[in-house]
Amino acid sequence: MVSHFIEHIREKNILDESSKYLLALSGGIDSVALGYLLIETGIDFEIAHINYGLRAEESDGDEEFVNELALSWGKKVHFKKVPKPTFQLQSGSVQMIARKIRYDWFEELLIQQNLKGVIVAHNFDDQIETILLNLLRGSGIEGVYGMSDRRGKVIRPLLPFQRTQIMSFMEAKGLSWREDSSNEKIEYKRNYLRNEILPLLEDKFQGGISILDQSFKRIKDTGKLFFHFFTDWKEKNIKIENDYQYLKILDFIHLPGKHSLIFYWLRDFGFKFSDVADIIDLLGKSNSGKVFFSDEYMLNMDREVLILGKIDLGWDPVTIHQEDIQISYKHGHYDILHVRDEFSVDRNSENAMLDMEKLGFPLVLRKWEEGDRIVPLGMKNEKKISDLLIDLKIPLIQKKKTAVLLSGNEVVWVVGYRISDKFKCDSNTRNVFYIKRK
Repeated sequence: MVSHFIEHIREKNILDESSKYLLALSGGIDSVALGYLLIETGIDFEIAHINYGLRAEESDGDEEFVNELALSWGKKVHFKKVPKPTFQLQSGSVQMIARKIRYDWFEELLIQQNLKGVIVAHNFDDQIETILLNLLRGSGIEGVYGMSDRRGKVIRPLLPFQRTQIMSFMEAKGLSWREDSSNEKIEYKRNYLRNEILPLLEDKFQGGISILDQSFKRIKDTGKLFFHFFTDWKEKNIKIENDYQYLKILDFIHLPGKHSLIFYWLRDFGFKFSDVADIIDLLGKSNSGKVFFSDEYMLNMDREVLILGKIDLGWDPVTIHQEDIQISYKHGHYDILHVRDEFSVDRNSENAMLDMEKLGFPLVLRKWEEGDRIVPLGMKNEKKISDLLIDLKIPLIQKKKTAVLLSGNEVVWVVGYRISDKFKCDSNTRNVFYIKRK
């Protein structure tokens, strides 16, 4: 096994013989075997052992065993004891809390001791269990990726080796280790798979575990191909403008695998696969204006396009004085130019040219509210801003971020859409208050 171990770490280039590492040593067969393999290979390391106190005297026995082993190896060892109330004071499963405590401590030790990475003893069997647990939690194609040989500072050099190989290595050398009694408790899902399901599978299907591993690797390779093409599809079809992302419905609705395309676009914004199923189910059913929410984002179904943007959590009104030279608020940044006498009219609705003499300072910029009205440029009568936005076919997601500029109680500008006819520049204008988007 030693020669195979050396061959593996050199082929994958996951350990550097000139560096020092941190070995996570529980005292169990996998981590003890890993320690002996590192010594045989000449990899230098320090040891970290954490005592959760969950198995009383047995936990203390593990700590004592690790201390004696470290002395026999001539390795520096770091111990951490977790106070008993810790697991009652934090939410989550015991295993998840323990994992967080463990890896947070490892990270501290790596910095304090100037070590290159933490080596953990996950093996082939752990990998199969992890993938099956991922699939049983409803993961997609990435669930079969499992654990990597190296991720960040965490290194797993035993992943190719089955538990039976590790057992044979330890027994052949007459080496001892500690047995964790909690590994027999099948109320833990991983233990149930390990002790009940996988042995039955191996019994009914000769070489079943190895065959599963090969299948998972093939699916993983297919997944890599999908993401290669997905990246290209996203770059071609997702349009990004200002704070929004746009996807035309016709660019995906007739494609095979459309649920996956939309999910992998939206998942980084907090949406779940169940959300995607609802979104696609509503397409073509006259649901323009329908909105879906994650914690921070909203997706607006608007006629022929999906629009993604951040939820507008509100912002404080901005006061603008005559001498100001810029405006900054949550959704935009503008320069203020003071133009006198001759000027060319800027017809870009992103900007506003207003007659200075008609304005009453200070101006106020705020979110638009129901009941707000404006006399749109070119019209003589007032119009509700809500109706104006409908006429302009502004999607709901953008309506929620719309701002208005006020002079006194009158709306001067629906920002980005229309100025008021009452404050427009005309042949008599000599001083222009020109607001130009940066």
